[in-house]
Amino acid sequence: MDAVPPLLDHLVLATPDLAATVADFARRTGVTPAPGGVHPGLGTRNHLVGLGGRSYLEILGPDPGQPEPAGPRPFGVDRLTGPRTLTWAISPPDLDAAVTTARARGYGPGPVHPMSRRTPDGTVLRWRLTDGGHAHPSGLVPFLIDWGGSRHPAASDLPVTPLLEVTATVPDPEEVRGQLAALGTGLALAPGPVALSFTVDTPRGPVTFG
Repeated sequence: MDAVPPLLDHLVLATPDLAATVADFARRTGVTPAPGGVHPGLGTRNHLVGLGGRSYLEILGPDPGQPEPAGPRPFGVDRLTGPRTLTWAISPPDLDAAVTTARARGYGPGPVHPMSRRTPDGTVLRWRLTDGGHAHPSGLVPFLIDWGGSRHPAASDLPVTPLLEVTATVPDPEEVRGQLAALGTGLALAPGPVALSFTVDTPRGPVTFG
């Protein structure tokens, strides 16, 4: 199994306190995440770190500058008691074809929805992604994303901590492996409680986040 999952677009490190988690990342790695932007109406914002190539880390948390959203914040942020790597995304060459293929292989990634966010310089990024509510409850089966004509976040001038590996544990690895295979990707899995972690190379040496 590859140390880095094929087609990886980004990892999601969610937190109930974005400022504190960004500060902790900077303290541990010596690299300060860059402000990404806000998700209008969802009550969240993010900071980003490049992982090398066309992949990045999204640190996502509540946005105190927005009113309370009408529904729960994405990725169960409202239920978190501390930072946690919750899930990840892949970017296949053709999102719609990948969804069709996955369904033919017995796994339904869910419907595709449009989304957007505004960057600090005012640019609006637009993308499409599959509904995470239909993904495996462990978060270990990625959602799919297509950035369309928008500039990919990793193509921006982000600080970079090269990704060394992504690993996970889950009670039934074979169930998850089958769904990953349907999406054309993979993940190093071992039996155990549900957990997703990644290790990055930094000026202070390798650092692992869970």
